[in-house]
Amino acid sequence: MKPSTQPGTGRKKGIAGLRSSSTMEEFPLSNVYQFLEPGPVVLLSTARGEKSNVMTMSWHMMVEFEPPLVACVVSSADYSFSALLAEKECVIAIPTEDLAPIVVKVGNTSGRTTDKFKKFGLTPLPAQQVAAPLIAECFANFECKVVDTSMVDKYDIFLLEVVKAWVQPSKKQPKTIHHHGYGNFVVDGKTIVLKSKMP
Repeated sequence: MKPSTQPGTGRKKGIAGLRSSSTMEEFPLSNVYQFLEPGPVVLLSTARGEKSNVMTMSWHMMVEFEPPLVACVVSSADYSFSALLAEKECVIAIPTEDLAPIVVKVGNTSGRTTDKFKKFGLTPLPAQQVAAPLIAECFANFECKVVDTSMVDKYDIFLLEVVKAWVQPSKKQPKTIHHHGYGNFVVDGKTIVLKSKMP
């Protein structure tokens, strides 16, 4: 197959041509996550005994459509880790742009010494299938059960199944926030609709 040419020039645009015109620069590997974190930033609530906790989380991804499976990273250094591992259930709550300052404060505070629900004015609501609370201020709440911990020891990755989902229909086109590292966040922009055979 012949290499393509740039319109109007007849110049070959093969790999060599791409490299010669490239303005790419090396990027620190430690910052790769800033581009690959899928978002949105979420709040994850857990409960153990009489104590509920909430943490901020942005390292998560969908794994399956139905039943909905979500993989997420909860570090063993996080206070929520032990409750999630022991109780094997949680709630993923999705905040909107207006909650961004609280989301950051939750992420910068440890539940070991602080009741973050009280401190940051978050309202716990009873869930139906898990002990962890829903968060009233969030527009969506997903009750989850841990279904696979085989990657926890090595990567702190939990596989969750969403067993009950709640949304607030009054909140139309809610704007979620997406983490770009070091306190930088992007808010959802405009929506475009294209034909697709996939969900």
